[in-house]
Amino acid sequence: MSLYQYIATVKTKLNSSRIVELVEIVDERVLLIRGYFRARLVLTNGDFLEIAESFTIQDDQHITLDYRYQWMNTSKQALKKRWDSVKHFPSLPNFPHHVHIGSESNVEPGQSRSIIELIDFMEAELS
Repeated sequence: MSLYQYIATVKTKLNSSRIVELVEIVDERVLLIRGYFRARLVLTNGDFLEIAESFTIQDDQHITLDYRYQWMNTSKQALKKRWDSVKHFPSLPNFPHHVHIGSESNVEPGQSRSIIELIDFMEAELS
Protein backbone atom coordinates (compact mmCIF):
# COMPACT_ATOMS: atom_id res chain seq x y z
CA MET A 1 0.00 0.00 0.00
CA SER A 2 1.23 3.50 -0.79
CA LEU A 3 0.37 6.81 0.90
CA TYR A 4 -1.83 7.65 -2.10
CA GLN A 5 -3.61 4.30 -1.88
CA TYR A 6 -4.37 4.84 1.79
CA ILE A 7 -5.96 8.24 1.06
CA ALA A 8 -8.01 6.63 -1.72
CA THR A 9 -9.13 3.91 0.70
CA VAL A 10 -10.18 6.55 3.27
CA LYS A 11 -12.19 8.44 0.63
CA THR A 12 -13.91 5.23 -0.47
CA LYS A 13 -14.75 4.39 3.16
CA LEU A 14 -16.23 7.84 3.79
CA ASN A 15 -18.23 7.88 0.56
CA SER A 16 -19.66 4.40 1.12
CA SER A 17 -20.38 4.63 4.86
CA ARG A 18 -24.04 4.39 5.80
CA ILE A 19 -23.56 7.00 8.56
CA VAL A 20 -21.90 9.71 6.44
CA GLU A 21 -24.22 12.17 4.72
CA LEU A 22 -21.70 14.76 3.51
CA VAL A 23 -17.90 14.86 3.15
CA GLU A 24 -15.91 18.09 2.85
CA ILE A 25 -12.20 17.41 2.33
CA VAL A 26 -10.24 20.18 4.03
CA ASP A 27 -6.70 19.02 3.30
CA GLU A 28 -4.82 16.04 1.92
CA ARG A 29 -1.08 15.85 1.51
CA VAL A 30 1.56 13.33 0.63
CA LEU A 31 5.11 14.20 1.58
CA LEU A 32 8.16 11.99 1.23
CA ILE A 33 7.29 9.40 3.87
CA ARG A 34 4.16 10.88 5.48
CA GLY A 35 0.60 11.58 4.53
CA TYR A 36 -2.10 13.78 6.03
CA PHE A 37 -5.86 13.77 5.57
CA ARG A 38 -8.44 16.10 7.10
CA ALA A 39 -12.17 16.29 6.44
CA ARG A 40 -15.40 17.56 7.92
CA LEU A 41 -18.35 15.20 7.88
CA VAL A 42 -22.06 15.57 8.44
CA LEU A 43 -23.47 12.32 9.72
CA THR A 44 -26.87 10.94 8.76
CA ASN A 45 -28.21 11.80 12.24
CA GLY A 46 -27.13 15.43 11.71
CA ASP A 47 -24.08 15.28 13.99
CA PHE A 48 -20.74 16.78 12.93
CA LEU A 49 -17.45 14.86 12.82
CA GLU A 50 -14.10 16.42 12.01
CA ILE A 51 -11.28 13.98 11.27
CA ALA A 52 -7.55 14.53 10.86
CA GLU A 53 -4.86 11.89 10.64
CA SER A 54 -1.14 11.93 9.95
CA PHE A 55 0.17 8.57 8.79
CA THR A 56 2.96 6.65 7.15
CA ILE A 57 3.40 3.32 5.38
CA GLN A 58 5.97 0.78 6.59
CA ASP A 59 6.39 -2.66 5.09
CA ASP A 60 3.28 -2.03 2.97
CA GLN A 61 1.20 -1.40 6.14
CA HIS A 62 -0.54 1.80 7.23
CA ILE A 63 0.60 3.31 10.55
CA THR A 64 -1.26 6.15 12.25
CA LEU A 65 1.22 8.71 13.59
CA ASP A 66 -1.08 11.40 15.02
CA TYR A 67 -4.81 11.96 14.93
CA ARG A 68 -7.68 14.15 16.11
CA TYR A 69 -11.29 13.12 15.63
CA GLN A 70 -13.97 15.41 17.07
CA TRP A 71 -17.63 14.37 17.22
CA MET A 72 -20.10 17.13 18.02
CA ASN A 73 -23.83 17.65 18.02
CA THR A 74 -25.73 19.13 15.08
CA SER A 75 -25.10 22.75 16.10
CA LYS A 76 -21.38 22.07 16.69
CA GLN A 77 -21.79 23.50 20.20
CA ALA A 78 -21.69 20.35 22.34
CA LEU A 79 -18.80 17.90 22.34
CA LYS A 80 -19.81 14.25 22.25
CA LYS A 81 -16.30 12.75 22.01
CA ARG A 82 -12.86 13.78 20.84
CA TRP A 83 -10.14 11.21 20.34
CA ASP A 84 -6.61 12.52 19.97
CA SER A 85 -2.93 11.83 20.47
CA VAL A 86 -1.81 15.24 21.74
CA LYS A 87 0.75 14.64 24.48
CA HIS A 88 -0.92 16.55 27.32
CA PHE A 89 -2.09 13.78 29.71
CA PRO A 90 1.13 11.84 30.51
CA SER A 91 -0.34 10.16 33.60
CA LEU A 92 -3.07 8.34 31.65
CA PRO A 93 -2.57 4.70 30.68
CA ASN A 94 -1.87 4.32 26.96
CA PHE A 95 -0.36 7.83 26.80
CA PRO A 96 -0.63 9.83 24.54
CA HIS A 97 -3.91 8.29 23.33
CA HIS A 98 -7.00 9.64 25.09
CA VAL A 99 -10.63 10.59 24.58
CA HIS A 100 -12.61 13.59 25.86
CA ILE A 101 -16.17 12.47 26.59
CA GLY A 102 -18.89 15.11 26.81
CA SER A 103 -16.52 17.91 27.87
CA GLU A 104 -12.90 19.00 27.66
CA SER A 105 -12.34 18.09 31.31
CA ASN A 106 -13.71 14.54 31.18
CA VAL A 107 -10.71 12.63 29.82
CA GLU A 108 -10.21 8.88 29.68
CA PRO A 109 -7.47 6.65 28.25
CA GLY A 110 -7.86 5.92 24.55
CA GLN A 111 -6.25 3.93 21.80
CA SER A 112 -4.75 4.79 18.46
CA ARG A 113 -7.26 4.57 15.61
CA SER A 114 -7.04 5.23 11.93
CA ILE A 115 -9.83 7.09 10.15
CA ILE A 116 -11.09 3.78 8.80
CA GLU A 117 -11.15 2.24 12.29
CA LEU A 118 -12.94 5.33 13.61
CA ILE A 119 -15.66 5.13 10.95
CA ASP A 120 -16.12 1.42 11.72
CA PHE A 121 -16.49 2.35 15.41
CA MET A 122 -18.94 5.16 14.62
CA GLU A 123 -21.03 2.89 12.41
CA ALA A 124 -21.38 0.44 15.31
CA GLU A 125 -22.02 3.27 17.79
CA LEU A 126 -24.81 4.79 15.68
CA SER A 127 -26.51 1.51 14.74
